[in-house]
Amino acid sequence: MSHSVVYSDLNFEWPDGTAVFSGLNTAFDSGRTGLIGLNGSGKSTLLKLAIGRLIPTSGSVRVEGDLDYLDQTLTLDTGRTVADLLGIARTRAALRAIEGGDPAEDNFAAVGDDWDIEERAAAQLERFGVSLAGDAPLDRAVGTLSGGEAVLTALAGLILRRPAVTLLDEPTNNLDRRARALLYEAVDAWRGVLVIVSHDRELLERVDRIAELREGRIRTWGGNYSAYTEQLAAEQESAQRAVRAAESDVRREKRQLAEAQTKIDRRARYGRKMNESKSQPKIVMNQRKRDAQASAGKHRIMQSAKVDDAEQALAESESAVRDDERIRIRLPHTAVPAGRTVLELDGPDGRIHVQGPERIALTGDNGSGKTTLLRAAAESAPHPVVSVARSVDRVGYLPQRLDVLDDSMSVLDNVRAAAPAATPHLVRANLARFLIRGDRVEDPAGVLSGGERFRVSLACLLLADPPPQLLVLDEPTNNLDLHSVERLTEALNAYRGALIVAAHDTAFLGDIGITRWWHLESGGAPVEADPPAAADG
Repeated sequence: MSHSVVYSDLNFEWPDGTAVFSGLNTAFDSGRTGLIGLNGSGKSTLLKLAIGRLIPTSGSVRVEGDLDYLDQTLTLDTGRTVADLLGIARTRAALRAIEGGDPAEDNFAAVGDDWDIEERAAAQLERFGVSLAGDAPLDRAVGTLSGGEAVLTALAGLILRRPAVTLLDEPTNNLDRRARALLYEAVDAWRGVLVIVSHDRELLERVDRIAELREGRIRTWGGNYSAYTEQLAAEQESAQRAVRAAESDVRREKRQLAEAQTKIDRRARYGRKMNESKSQPKIVMNQRKRDAQASAGKHRIMQSAKVDDAEQALAESESAVRDDERIRIRLPHTAVPAGRTVLELDGPDGRIHVQGPERIALTGDNGSGKTTLLRAAAESAPHPVVSVARSVDRVGYLPQRLDVLDDSMSVLDNVRAAAPAATPHLVRANLARFLIRGDRVEDPAGVLSGGERFRVSLACLLLADPPPQLLVLDEPTNNLDLHSVERLTEALNAYRGALIVAAHDTAFLGDIGITRWWHLESGGAPVEADPPAAADG
């Protein structure tokens, strides 16, 4: 039997009337598909339509085969148990009932062939490195797990249940490097239909195809993410050439229209002179005038139609060119001289210096204390092991939750709070470089989209007065689409101060020019480390 998810003439809109999909037709079949698109484009919505959590306004979603789903918000449901995450709670309850003497047929149906489900669950959890101590580990609440442990537990459950169709929504969020390697290994061996919404480029290198959701439509590209970017670059280069050729055609046709009009005007003047000279009978001259006017009209209409055709061809060529804007800023005032000490960390094993415009990546397993160390560096918060001494006054700190904005204040006032001496005109000009323009700067921060909120948060940090000479970022690429990661990379590459960033996305860390690597073991102080090796595949 062929397994798939098929969307037919799908229409979906939110209760306020905002349309997400209109007449969408697409399908996901056997193999691994990476589903990408901008924040807010509808990727998670598409998955929720497949699992029935959302209902189409019209059209249909048909799933061939049993389906399972990994929700990117599963870590928020802290009241669920480990058995719930594994998807074996009903089977365990039936086993307990049978062991207690209840021979009901429903219990045996619920167990099926899974009499050893608890043993297999324990084996899968061990495989994924999830250690659950205690007398009843499967009854532990999700709230007692780290975010990474919760995601790995849910992944272990998917492998236990072996669904024909699996949907993963941002599965690498909250996963450290070791956990990501385990996920990559599982994806490499996955069978059946697998659809992955992700911004993790290493994960997207492991898929068979890329499905891009853009403006309510899906286009599928063969190959992994690298193949997709190469194909897209070649297509865009061709589209740019087509635009240049179409622009040339429009100029030529307009020039020929102007030349034709000049000829028509010249003939008209000649005709008037002949008429005034009365060299031929009036009836003949009038007929020639009518013939000339008819001929001129036809010629003008024909030439105008050619201009219209050329302009239509230009519009079609331009529509194939992507005009995704880029952040373009200069931040010279953030520069730090190469020999200047910015930060000192004193730990049990000695002192670590941060000097000049160094770019440092902080790595470590989930729960090792990266956020605690970053807060100590950025906010002089207490740390159990390390003492922190800063020699710069201004530090920019971007926590995981992006809660640096006051939602009740306008975008303009949020930035002015960080740079009180800046005029409204200057702030508007600078926000435009972060792609926030027009009336949007007057809107309260609470109504911004995810991508807009991220760019405004960056603007508050990087445009602050005085400018930050140390920037501290905690998992900045979590929940960002690939487009937003590119915008973050552009902004950080314009920054000239010292940078400390905790992130598991090694492709992103490479793009922003990391110069040093620190590694953190649980409860300890950071130590100098080598760059992590790229995952196989």
